[in-house]
Amino acid sequence: MPRRRPRRPVRVLFAACLAALALAAAVATGGPAAAAEVRVFAAASTATALAELAAAYAARTGDRIVAVHAASSTLAKQIAHGAPADLFLSANVGWVDYLAKGNATAAATRRPLLANRLVLVAPADTAWTLDLAPGADLAGALGDGRLAMGDPDHVPAGIYGRRALRALGLWAAVRARTAPMTDVRAALALVERGEAAAGVVYATDARVTPRVRVVAYFPADSHPPILYPAALVADEPAPAARAFFAYLFSDEAAAVFARHGFAKP
Repeated sequence: MPRRRPRRPVRVLFAACLAALALAAAVATGGPAAAAEVRVFAAASTATALAELAAAYAARTGDRIVAVHAASSTLAKQIAHGAPADLFLSANVGWVDYLAKGNATAAATRRPLLANRLVLVAPADTAWTLDLAPGADLAGALGDGRLAMGDPDHVPAGIYGRRALRALGLWAAVRARTAPMTDVRAALALVERGEAAAGVVYATDARVTPRVRVVAYFPADSHPPILYPAALVADEPAPAARAFFAYLFSDEAAAVFARHGFAKP
């Protein structure tokens, strides 16, 4: 007479079914828990520091940080026209004000995150110096070259730069010699390649490449304070967006920003 196979207890079969369902769900979603995606629209000058922070945060949480970098003006206009951003980090307060007027940010979340300095840079293989004071011969220092800067009509670094040059009485002499660029990193690249004799950028930008050197710092009182406010975009931000926003204000993030040359506001 054939031997009967022992019957599995009902609870064992039930557990096996649950495990199978869990496995199917994991396969369907790509893992035991689907990672969230946070879209950060941030000023071009923050790109290097933010890349480091995004990588560290993703390694810890599994969430994917998608950073979109451009001039703050460009990003603000994209958000105003419905671009899918979760968080906006601007290089000046004006473009956050612009979004706030259209109720395109969660106003209650707006906070100053960073501060910066404005500098004059030149290609690293040049040796000229200049004291950025009223009456300085910046036009003479440029020789036949041009002065690269963010477009002063809308790019924050260019707006600060024009304001500073006007305060020093230098704008009229160099206005026709400027090379307005789409953002501050584009202005930096022009100086890196030796296609501009000098450039107006942030101190943090000058640190990202050995191919430029700082000629001079603009006097702090020659332009408004360079502040970077951050705000969540949606009226009801997703938990993952809130969590990354809070991380940007953590001590760990502050240490990374400081290492890249940013100051606290």
